[in-house]
Formats: sequence, C-alpha cells, structure tokens
Amino acid sequence: MTAVVSEAIDEVRGVLDRAGDSIVVGGRPGPAAGGDLIETFDPATGDAIASIAAGTAEDVDRAVAAATRALGPWQELSPAARGRFLYDIASLIEENAQELATLETLDNGKPLTESMYLDVSIAAEVFRYYAGWCTKLSGQTVPISPPVGNFFTYTLREPLGVVGLIVPWNFPLLIASWKLAPALAAGNSVVLKPSEMTSLTALRLAELANEAGLPAGVVNLVTGFGQTAGQALIEHPGVAKISFTGSTATGQKIVAASAPSLKKLTLELGGKSANIVFPDADLAGAAQGALAAIFLNQGQVCCAGSRLFVHRSVHDEFVGELASAAGAIQLGHGLVDGTEMGPLISGAQRERVEGYLASGTDEGATLVCGGVRPNGELTPGNFLTPAVFTDVRDDMRIAREEIFGPVLTVLAFDDEDEVVRRANDSEFGLAAGLWTSDVKRSHRVAHRLQAGTVWVNQYNMLDPAAPFGGYKASGYGRDLGEESLIGFTQTKSVWVGLD
Repeated sequence: MTAVVSEAIDEVRGVLDRAGDSIVVGGRPGPAAGGDLIETFDPATGDAIASIAAGTAEDVDRAVAAATRALGPWQELSPAARGRFLYDIASLIEENAQELATLETLDNGKPLTESMYLDVSIAAEVFRYYAGWCTKLSGQTVPISPPVGNFFTYTLREPLGVVGLIVPWNFPLLIASWKLAPALAAGNSVVLKPSEMTSLTALRLAELANEAGLPAGVVNLVTGFGQTAGQALIEHPGVAKISFTGSTATGQKIVAASAPSLKKLTLELGGKSANIVFPDADLAGAAQGALAAIFLNQGQVCCAGSRLFVHRSVHDEFVGELASAAGAIQLGHGLVDGTEMGPLISGAQRERVEGYLASGTDEGATLVCGGVRPNGELTPGNFLTPAVFTDVRDDMRIAREEIFGPVLTVLAFDDEDEVVRRANDSEFGLAAGLWTSDVKRSHRVAHRLQAGTVWVNQYNMLDPAAPFGGYKASGYGRDLGEESLIGFTQTKSVWVGLD
C-alpha cells in the first residue's frame, strides 16, 4: 500500500471505525440486532478497510417503525422548513466533500477525480435542486361539469409515507441522493439500504442528515445483504414504495416480492446502450466521447455506451484511434494522482467480465486491445485493462447482454434506417448517444431511438432537473427532475359542495 493510500485511510479513520454501527434508527447509530458484521474491501488492493453491520429483518422492522413515527413531525413542518433542511444537507456534503470522495474511492475503486467532481458534486446539487421544489409542489383546481350541484374541486399532492430506497454499488452516494432528496422533499420518511459492498458514504450521509437537524427517524439506514435486509424491506407491509437501482434480474424479483403489498415501484435497471457515430461527426470528439461513455467508472455504469455503432466509411480509422487511446488509459489506485481508471468492484465481477471476453472471442469477434489482468503492483487488485472488440455481430452475447465492465463492442453500419433498427433491437432501453454535425439528423434519430435518455454529440451528461430512467427492460419510473418528485407522492381529489 502506498503512502498516499495510507494517509487517505488515516484521514477517514473515524468513519471506518464507526462502520460497525451502521444501523441508524431514529437518529441513533448502532450494531445490527444479531451482532453480525460484513467486511468491506478496497478493490484496488484487496485489503479489508472496515466492517459494517449485517442488518436483518429485525433491523428493518425497527427502522420502519422509527420512520413511521417520524412522519407526523416531518409532514407538519412547512414546505419552506423542509427545504431548509435539504439546503443544509447540500451544504454539509460540500463541506465534507474530500472525506466523502475518499470514502467512495476506497469503497468502490473509481478515481478520486470522478468521486469528487461527479459523485459528490452532483449529490450536493441534487439536494439543492429538490430543496427548491419543497415550496413548489402543488395541486390543481379542477374545472368539472357535474350533472347536478355546484362544487369547488381541487387536488392535493400528498406523500406516500415510509419509502424504501435501495442503492447499488457503482454510484453509492450519487444514487442515494437521487432517491433520498426527492423522497424527503415530498414529505416522506425513508429507510435507506445501500449495497453491502459500498455502504460507507451512505453511513456518512445519514450522519450528515442528522447533523442537519432532521427530526429523528426521518432518515434511517439499514446496511446488510440484499437477500436479508433488502428482501425484508421490499416485503415489509409498512413500506409504501421501493425505489431501486440495479440489475434487471433483481428488479424482476422485486416486482414479484412487492406484489402482495401492492407497493409502488421505481426501477432503474440494466442497459446495453447504443452509441452511434455518423460519418459527418467530429470524429476526434466522438472518439473521446465513446471512450468516456464506456470506461467511466471502469464500465460499471448502467447507461454505458457499450454498443458503439460506427459508419463503415470511417470504421477502420475510428477503431484505430479508439484502440490507441484505450491502451494509453492509466490504471491505478483511485487515490493516486494520474489514475484514469481503477479496479472492478470485486474479484467475482472481474471473473464475470472475463467470461464475456472469452465468449466474444469464441463467437468470432476480434479483441483489438485490452481485456487482460495487468502485472506488477496492480496484481492484488481487481484490475482489467480496457478492452475493444471489432467484427461484432448483433447476435453475440457481448452485443446483447449487459457486461458491466470495461468492454467496448464496435459494430459497423451503412445507413441511418439500418442503425436505428439495430440500436432498438435490444431488450434494454436506458440510454443512447449519437454523433453528427447534421442538426436534422440529430433530432430525427433521437426521436426514433427507444431509450429514456438520448445524448447528441456528448455522453453521460446529468443534471438534477433532467429525468433519468429506462424503456423496456431498463425499468419504469424516473429518477431526477419533477418526475421523480411526483413519483414519491399520491394524488387526492377534494370536492366541496357549494350549494
């Protein structure tokens, strides 16, 4: 372990030492009811860095009970008062940005620059954005035409109650903010369940929420495994909604498990996003955009541009530039200056990705570069060099299944209609990108692509005001924007007789 990493661990030692008390119920941190712990590891070194509480159904019961008790005090506050709490959380995130970014990089492996300027920075902006919504969530007066009588009719937007928020390991703090901020702005209380592999920033976020002065029990945290703590939260009759980000397979299980209680659901699931380069594009810009689209966060991004369609007339030139740039990406510990790509989250995830690399070769694709474990000082970590495949057919597994790793598949195309049809020939529909200098084509193709987000001459851009979510097997409901806020409410119609 380098001195830089050791110093960083020392700087966040307080949080690491408190990790065993990661069940936060009613504002009070403590151990799991059963006393069990889960070790969490630095994926760049394989070293254990902390042990978090392994929550169970008993802990979920306590958290839901605390959240239920907190509903009254939280909803009795004025909208402006709730907004001030969210503003304060945003400010506290910014004040503790270095600590949060260091924790995220230690837990997840991504470069510190990504943790700081993407995860932490946007998380603060999300809380600030929804703080402004607290005073703007309103109903409507409804012009009605009853057969008899005279009525004044209006609607109210009311919170759902206790909501469960289940967050994945690839963007732990960021996606927690996507769910927590609108849920609170709408007047709900929450039970947050992070991934057992990346719970440290969730613990710190719960602490900051308490530091901001939220009423006890408005924000509760239960760490633990999905099959225990997560399952108990999904099945709990006192939970009105589950907002989940993760794999499509897990999303399908959540739908089934939540059916008996008819919970409301928001599901942001998997993707196999198409990124299309037309021959009239700025090819240098498109190449850099294509690399960022797939290799950000080691390719562990649900909307990653993993299917790169390149027009045949520029295909060979473009692939050559991609391969050269991909081969120059600097791998390393995320806390070390100059690191451009870190390790995969776990050894199991790396083996899963390596299985896809073998499948691609076996099915006839050409591995142009990467896809190997680096030697030397990076050997203990879960590193894998960025891979680029060509000669890919649409029916190959690497072109159809979500790999969730640094693997880019390049597919040639000849015309617009063909590439739109092929891009849409997927069970997923989370995101897409296209690169062109033709403004008419940009709008025409964007309208035809079956995806929840379409980026033109850019990729992976996010803003708290822009809804994010998928078509088809990529889920339903939306994070971010007004849509997410509305998704944490229910509508009541009120009829007042005036005769």
